[in-house]
Amino acid sequence: MKILLPKEYYSKIMRAIIEFDLIDNDDRILIGLSGGKDSLFLTYALAFLKQHLRKNFTLGAITINPLFSSDFNVAPLASFCDELDIPFYTQEVDIAGTIEAQQGKDPCFTCAFFRRGAINSFAKENNYNKIAYAHHNDDAVETFFMSLLYSGQLKTFLPKTYLDRTDLTVIRPLVYFREFELADTAKIHGLKPIPSPCPINGKTKRQEIKDLIKTLETNTPDLYAHLAAGMRENSVIELWPANINRHLMKQKHTDFMKNR
Repeated sequence: MKILLPKEYYSKIMRAIIEFDLIDNDDRILIGLSGGKDSLFLTYALAFLKQHLRKNFTLGAITINPLFSSDFNVAPLASFCDELDIPFYTQEVDIAGTIEAQQGKDPCFTCAFFRRGAINSFAKENNYNKIAYAHHNDDAVETFFMSLLYSGQLKTFLPKTYLDRTDLTVIRPLVYFREFELADTAKIHGLKPIPSPCPINGKTKRQEIKDLIKTLETNTPDLYAHLAAGMRENSVIELWPANINRHLMKQKHTDFMKNR
């Protein structure tokens, strides 16, 4: 396969790689390849960079079969990786059975937890030091908004995360891409995305947040831009002080009453 990457796509992925120091010489990078539009493009783009960057790094790709259905076909992904000269691996992980056994727990959390665990284990066993995921800018903004609404925290995932327990580094080279920019990337690499086997695809909390942002943007067109700005460290933040414990509150009360 002749690998070509349009200039505008190359510029965005290189901005993330350079700004966040995502790729180094001698890296062994394992790509989490679900078969969706984002991970297919990431795999293709990294193959392009491997050919053109003055960096010596190795790629591999892994697909986790969560056993949600019996007709999850990884053959097109294997062929895709073969054309890109990327070793391809697949593992079956009974996420479907685990979710069924844990009725009442968040299925998305369970799925992500076991997917990441399987990929991390495979990476360690096969001497990969980095794992590349295809999260884009919308994913980061939605996670930021979800954290605020559902847990009262201002946080999201980072473009680069070191996992000290496993000595692995997670990288997200697509963080400067908006989701709509990745919608038609199949025309670049030629492989139609594989439908998600997830039984609640499109009915998740993340989808609710995605829809909420779109609805709020009708009256506040700059909402997305403001959320994206708010998740950067240099954003202007004026927050209340942290909660204090009862012991400290009691001491403050005593001190205050002494000085009446």
